[in-house]
Amino acid sequence: MSPRVAEIGGGRIAPGATVGVMDRPAPPDVPLSGDERTLLVDFLDFYRAALVDRAFGLGEVQLQMPLPPSSLTLSRLIGHMAFVEEFWFLIRFRGGSFIGPWADLDWEADGDAEMTLAQTWSREELLAAFEASVAASRAVVAETDSLDRLSEASGPDGDRWDLRWILIHMIEEYARHCGHADFIRESIDGDVAG
Repeated sequence: MSPRVAEIGGGRIAPGATVGVMDRPAPPDVPLSGDERTLLVDFLDFYRAALVDRAFGLGEVQLQMPLPPSSLTLSRLIGHMAFVEEFWFLIRFRGGSFIGPWADLDWEADGDAEMTLAQTWSREELLAAFEASVAASRAVVAETDSLDRLSEASGPDGDRWDLRWILIHMIEEYARHCGHADFIRESIDGDVAG
């Protein structure tokens, strides 16, 4: 892995940038063949890493920069996905309740409360919350013996989701938001996903 300069993108350095040579983590490998569980989990991990990569080398000011007319920022996207990880794996699949930062959010006052909360966090708090949510989700998947296992919680119609559906949904959710993150990052400093 070769070091890359944080101020890539035509030599421009945006305000609040982390300047200098740093090792940029390589994306995780996704095998070209394998069993269903391995491929689903590896693709999900690939997109998790891709989202965090969009924040690589940026300072807190940059993480808060939107790409108008949208209000989305990298911090809002990463915070949203930390919430979504817990929502699908811990709340819906396991049937648990929100704890920690999500428990006291006022969804009626702010439909994007998890994103608004993420905007208040430092870079370190944001990435720590994301990593904690991902670790909890990985533990749920690891302890579940079958992709056919149904969720504890059900939807409004009484139907439940199997773990396979949740993994596929999470890949879809990350893929969509990684596309948003690509545009936001490029608008900040010209960096494009490699």
